Formats: sequence, structure tokens, C-alpha cells
Amino acid sequence: MATSSFSRGCFVFKPSAKKKKMTVGPERYFTHGSEGSESSEVRFKICLDLWNKVKMETEALQDELNRNILDSLLEFTRKCSSTRDHSDWASQMRASEIPTAALVLGVNIPDHDMTFQSLSDLLRHSVTPHVASLQAKECGALKHLMKRVLERLMGAVVAVGDEEEEELQQTDPELQKSVHCSLTALCDWYISKTKKSSCSAPGKKRSSSVVDGQHQQPPVVIIFKDLEAFNSRVLQDFILICSRYIRRLPLMFIFGIATSPSTIQHMLPNSVSSLLCIELFQSLSCTQHLTTVIDKLILTSSFPFKLSGKVMQVLVSIFLYHDFSVRNFIKGFQLALLEHFHSQPLSSLCCRKNEAQLNVQQLGPADLERIRQLPSFKRYLKEQEEQDNLMTDDSHLKDVCQKLIKGLHKYHKNYYPILRCLHCLTSSLPRYPLGKQIRELHLICLEKNVWESEDYQSAMKLLKMLAKGELISLLQTCAEVLQPVRSKKMKNALVQLEELLAKLKLLDVAVVGPAAAEVAPSVEENLTVRNLQKKTDLFQLQKMLLEMNESRRSKRMSSFEILRNEAVEFVDSLVKNHLSPPESKPLYEVCYYTSSATVRRHLNATPRTSIQAALSSPYSYIQNDSLKTEDGTVSNAAPDICIAYKLHLECGRLINLYDWLEAYSTVVSAAEGSNPDSDGLGKVDEVKHARFIRAVSELEFLGFIKATRKKTDHVARLTWGGC
Repeated sequence: MATSSFSRGCFVFKPSAKKKKMTVGPERYFTHGSEGSESSEVRFKICLDLWNKVKMETEALQDELNRNILDSLLEFTRKCSSTRDHSDWASQMRASEIPTAALVLGVNIPDHDMTFQSLSDLLRHSVTPHVASLQAKECGALKHLMKRVLERLMGAVVAVGDEEEEELQQTDPELQKSVHCSLTALCDWYISKTKKSSCSAPGKKRSSSVVDGQHQQPPVVIIFKDLEAFNSRVLQDFILICSRYIRRLPLMFIFGIATSPSTIQHMLPNSVSSLLCIELFQSLSCTQHLTTVIDKLILTSSFPFKLSGKVMQVLVSIFLYHDFSVRNFIKGFQLALLEHFHSQPLSSLCCRKNEAQLNVQQLGPADLERIRQLPSFKRYLKEQEEQDNLMTDDSHLKDVCQKLIKGLHKYHKNYYPILRCLHCLTSSLPRYPLGKQIRELHLICLEKNVWESEDYQSAMKLLKMLAKGELISLLQTCAEVLQPVRSKKMKNALVQLEELLAKLKLLDVAVVGPAAAEVAPSVEENLTVRNLQKKTDLFQLQKMLLEMNESRRSKRMSSFEILRNEAVEFVDSLVKNHLSPPESKPLYEVCYYTSSATVRRHLNATPRTSIQAALSSPYSYIQNDSLKTEDGTVSNAAPDICIAYKLHLECGRLINLYDWLEAYSTVVSAAEGSNPDSDGLGKVDEVKHARFIRAVSELEFLGFIKATRKKTDHVARLTWGGC
């Protein structure tokens, strides 16, 4: 009789050299669940176009943000290479040290790979072809570190010992000779390479070896991507060995540092660090990078797909409290993009205005019925007199939808310029009443009417106390924001703003006599604003504002105060007209993704919950009809680990292994079709015993149980509560 014992044998299957490339992106995501929808092909095409646009813009943005730091590193590499050829004493002393660039990238580890990849490509293209990148996980010992360096520089198989060399020759008959793992072999290889390049045809251009007419040897650059993770002893030994070959081999190090430059002092003693000529490089902070990404992808009307306030808050929270990774933030944005187009049948309207209006005419009866069921459309319907026509006449509904989609695009076109203007005005105020970053203000505007909040009212009061120079400067910044916007309402707002600026600038004419007294109140208020910018508590701030209100009531307003109030009221009217929440707009659901729980579940996963769900309900993963159960029970045909897990939930803090084994054997015997009245039911044989041991070992590996010293035949339970 065939058994399912795991002890029958062990078989090894070598993976194929040619692996199929896994499809990543909308192609893979739309292979399930989108069949039968009339607009699925249109949705897939729009989603693919937006996906590619996100990818291209983020890559271009990454290159632009890293351009300064990468150019500085390239210049440092060229300078160190040219120093070796100088004959003065200082240059010779420096040439005896290993040039080292300490590149501080920040704690956003997932973003480092893209930066180092760009750096490696630039070095190979413009400075030297000899570049090797190393990670700590593959360099646990000195021999492994040396092997990785030689393999990536020489492109050959490196044998650490004689036994490994014989094994390599037996494995690959075509391999005649492997390279010995030493820097001497690297020096010989480098000399032969440089001789070949110098003996090449004289007519060929050699940009990497000739600079300013002088022949130079291209440096050998070794990049340590995650310096903190390297074994300090291994790193010290490697630097000591390299220092002995610096006269023969133009080595150069680049240290990728996530925390602080002081890490080098903690990892390397003075006797080792003195062998390095270290220069510090600081990359752009991850928060500045995130601000730029949000500005390019989210705070723009050119990108039709939008995130709701809750989804945006989830992505920002994961960034701030988890990994500071801009790359993962972009992945979350792409995930929301895929989920929106996969789950929302009306997302075919989430595109440019002309395409959306064309897609409206192609909507089928099912899609039109979905539009009628949208909450935003129902609210819009209540305000209309022609409700019956919209509910029954499909052609009329399409015409109305075209107008609503056009209005939604106009809303976005006006929303973002006014948002930037409000941020320019309020981000310079003391204590940042509406947030220091524009994303904070954007989140407030997505959730509610921003002008109804107390923080907004406080900001408006503070704006009414600004000095003339500060007010003119802020209004000029707002005018620059509105200048490139192609919208009738924004053009009209720009005209009114420029008129206010012209009136304020006319006040620069000197006033004498009685009119001079009118300016005095503004001077007092300017002093008050300067005091507010100092460290004050909330009580003092409220007290100052109340005193200012009382003093202003008792004094006649000056010409500047009248214009200042007019400017603030003008900004307030723009905010009330254009910064209403998107949920107030009909058909906002076609552009906005609102399922924050889905994004949180995918990006901020809880492994224990997933494991418990799989062990409690294996059918949801295996999709076998024999595993279907009710009331949370587990089928006796379930995998052994699921049965053992279910039985362990019925036990207390300590579990008797023998009782657990007997219960397991009884359940398994029932699954095998044994007679329940027979004496052999639940009898433990060798096969069941082995299967039980395997299931217990797997539960121990997953962290559900552990051995205990209190009782040798018991195990301790470690988890409590369901998933």
C-alpha cells in the first residue's frame, strides 16, 4: 500500500538554466477576474499606459535628484586617478592611501540599489570599466569577500582552495583552469588588461584612459553597498591586504552608509582607517525625495488617477513609520493603480478628457447602471429636476456624464494651483497651522472643507498681520504659481492678484504728516508677528491674537491694512471656490481609489495572521473541494500541519505530546476510511508517527510551540488568540 511518508527518499531537481521571466505589472494583474467586462480591454490599455508613465517619470526623477551626488562622485574618482601620476611629495603620500568615498544615503535601504546601479553604470561609461559591487550577505568571510571581488572584476570563476578547483573542473569539463583567489592574480590580470588597452590601435579614442592628453590607468572601484552590515573583522583584514597592493593596483573604495559617517570610526580602528583617504558625500534626504515624487505624480492635473485621503495617509504613514523608502511608496501607488483599474468597472473613464468623453459613448447598459448606483451620482441626482430622464434615457445619461467628466477635469486643473498658493502663504507662518509640507495640506483638503477648520481660521488671522514686504513676496510667489496654468478661472485670478500687487507697491511712496500715523499700527503688528515666530505656547498665541483684535477695533485702519485684508479675503474666496473635497464632485469614483484597507493589507502585511489563516482554512489556499468545512473546523483530509495546528488550539499552556499524537492519529485514521468501531482506530504506526513528528517540527519552526524544561514529554504553546 502506498504511503505519504516523508522518509521514503530525498530527490534533488536542478533548476533549469533558462528561467521564464515573471510578468510584473498590469499584464499579470489583469489575467484574472476581468473577463466578461465590456470595458476590460479599454481599462487594461489605460492602466498599462499610466503604469509606463509612472515608471518613466520616476526613473527620470531619480536620475535628476541623484545627478549632483553622482557627478561629485565621478569627479572624485577622476581626481584620485590623476593624483597617482603627480610627482610631488604630497601627492605621493596621498597615493599610498586608498581613496575612499563615504556616501551617506540614509536609512531608506530599499532605495539604495537604484542609486548604486546608476553609479556603477556611470563609472563604467565615463571613468573605468573595473567596478565591483558587494553586499554583506555574500561576504561573510574574508575568502568569500575576495572571491566576489575577483569574480566581478575579472569575469572568471575563482577557486578558494584546491578541492574547490578540482570540483569545478569535474562539474564543468569545458573549464580548463580557474583563477586562484588572491590579489596577486588580480594585479596580473589588471596589468595585462591595461597593456592591451595601451597597445590598441592609435587612431581609436580612449576616453577612460586619456584625460588632458596624459595617459592614466583606470582605477579599480569596489563598492560596499551596506557598510554597517559587513563583518568589521573581515573588512579590516581586506583593507590591510589591499593597502599592500596599492602601488601596483589603483584601488578605490565607495562605502554606502545608511546611518552616520561615524560608523567608519566604530568599525575600523585607527591603524586601519589611517590607510584610507576618506571624503564625505551626502545624498538628498528621503523626505525631500518623497516631496518631489508627490509633486510630480499626485499633485498634478496631468495624471488622471488619484488617491483618496485615507489611501494617501496609509502610504505616507508606511513611509514615515516603517522604512522611509520612496521606492516602496511608488510601489504602493502602482498597487493602488492596479487595484483601481481591476476592481472598478468604470475606471475606463479615468483618462485624459478627450479620451474619457469618447469612452463614455462606448459604455454599455451594465456600465450605465453602475453609474446610476454611484453614491456621488445619487447625490447629484437629488439636486436635478430631470431625474426620470437620467434614470431611463441612456443617451441623455451619456451626455450628462460627458459634462460631469469635463467638470471633474476642470476641478483638478483649478485645485492644484490654489493648493500650492495656499501652501506658499501658510507654510511660512509660525507653528505651521496647516502643515509644513504640502502633502499635509493636501490631506486636509481631501478629507473636509479646509476653510471650516480652526487651523485655517488661525492662519487667516496671522496673514492679516504680515508686514508689507513679506505679503508682497508671498503674493508674487502665488502669481508665479498661477502664471503657467491654462484655465480661464486661474487667468482671471492672476489678473486680480496682479492688481492687488500693483496697489501694494504703490504704497512705497513716502507718506508724511497725518498720514504717517496710519502706518504705525502695522509696525506694531510686525513686531507682534516677530514675537510669534519665537517659541511661544498656545495660550500666549491666543492671548496675542485677542489683544491684536481689540487694538484694531479701537484704531482706524491704514491704507495698507485695507489692502492686506482685501488680499487675504481674495485668497479666502479662491480657497472656498476651488478647494472643496473631491467627494463633493459627481463621478469622482472613476478617478479616485478609496480602499485603504486593501493597500494596508498588501503593503503592511502581518505574517502571523496570514499563517494562521492558512492553517485554519487551507481550502482558501489549496482550493480542494475535500477541504471545505463549516463553523471554522478543519477537515480530516487537510495537510498534517493543519490538523496538528487545530488540535494544539484545544490545549492549554503545556501540551502533552503523547495525547497530541493519539488525537492526531484518530483524525488521520478517519481520513483514511478506517472503521470507527474497529479496535485499531487511532492506533499509532510508524508512518503516522513520522508524519506527526514532521508536523510538530514545522509548527516549532513557525514559532507556535517550543520545547520546555519543566516536563520533557511536553511542549509549550507560544501563541494565543485567533487570526
